[in-house]
Amino acid sequence: MKIGIKVLGCPKNEADCDVLEAILRSRGHEIVYSVDAADTIVIDTCCFIEEAKRESIDEILDFIEYKKKKSFFLCVKGCLVQRYAPQLVEELPEVDAWYGVLSPQRLAEALEKRVRFLVEQPETVYECAPRSRFNSYAYVKIADGCDRNCTFCAIPVFKGRFRSRSIESIEAEVRELVRNGVKELVLVAQDTTAYGIDLYGKPSLPKLLRVLDSVEGEFRLRIMYMHPDHFDEEILSSFCNARKVLHYFDLPVQHGSDEVLARMGRVKKSDQLLEMIFSIRKALPDAAIRSSVIVGFPGEKEKNFEELLEFLKVAKFERLGCFVYSDEEGTPASELQGKVDEEIAKERMEEVLSLQAELARESLSRFVGEKLQVLVEKEAKNHYIARSHLDAPEVDGIVKVRKNGKLNLPSFQLVRILDTDGFDLRGVLV
Repeated sequence: MKIGIKVLGCPKNEADCDVLEAILRSRGHEIVYSVDAADTIVIDTCCFIEEAKRESIDEILDFIEYKKKKSFFLCVKGCLVQRYAPQLVEELPEVDAWYGVLSPQRLAEALEKRVRFLVEQPETVYECAPRSRFNSYAYVKIADGCDRNCTFCAIPVFKGRFRSRSIESIEAEVRELVRNGVKELVLVAQDTTAYGIDLYGKPSLPKLLRVLDSVEGEFRLRIMYMHPDHFDEEILSSFCNARKVLHYFDLPVQHGSDEVLARMGRVKKSDQLLEMIFSIRKALPDAAIRSSVIVGFPGEKEKNFEELLEFLKVAKFERLGCFVYSDEEGTPASELQGKVDEEIAKERMEEVLSLQAELARESLSRFVGEKLQVLVEKEAKNHYIARSHLDAPEVDGIVKVRKNGKLNLPSFQLVRILDTDGFDLRGVLV
């Protein structure tokens, strides 16, 4: 088969599809990057929020339209199918195959056998994890699914219970990636703070980080998606004591008003969240903290929104994402009263983003004059493009490094920061 793969949604999907590519190649199939060259197309979907659903449906419709010009086997897989399979099969008969949340191994087998429909209990983690290609960074999925009770989130509905991969499996994958020149390993899960609770009887992220930190090689570790309600001193200590774990904390707080946090099903109140942030910065003054918030949550009054703005002014996150709330079927939040007008919610989002632009400039300015280790990944016309510990791939900023000779890419370099450029930094090699 000549197979084209289109990945939508989160980095966990990207990691899964990279493993799928490697399995398919090992079975003698060819991965192609043009619809014209493909006899099979796989679309990996997402349905975390309404926007992701729309993007997935639009992509499916585009490929259905293309099938009128060229014949190919069209397979749609992933979260959207896991959640809405009966409706999708009825409304989009042009699609040849529908697969739910499957491991890459099961998916490869289903594609080879031209199975038309395969939606069972979500199969989210796997031990076999070869890779098809090696870039400067790679996502490593350490767990998937979720057992938390956030009222706005439908992930447990279509991803199922929280399941972790073994430490041995993750370590073996990391060793293989490092052997192949990967410089940054980004650990992902629905909730990395819960890692290992199902396998080892208690959250075991610190244990995992100790093991991975001992792996030989020139690389760094970045941890994403830590639940702030379950971030504790042991996790913070593991960051402080590790040599290769970046001082980057991805902690989606979701709001800054106690009233809204309670309606969201969150545990920590705003003062506890701030205490957590202050403890991180006290322990690690160079820490970069990324978060995300939701505006327009049912019952969010103007005073709640003002509380959020004040919270953000105190927290001063280096990086922040903001989303407009959307109802998700089957979630407690979708049944709540006090829906916020969409236009008002969008206005609030713009206000948050405007405030964050100011806060980010202030926060980033403290690095001017400092030396930072960066991962130089690409060459542009007048500069190199790099990322510091502040910058997760695809979602954060970059460091523009003034050209001064030829560099091997990718490579770690020490850079003196000269100034800021919006959400980016500019520097020169030391």
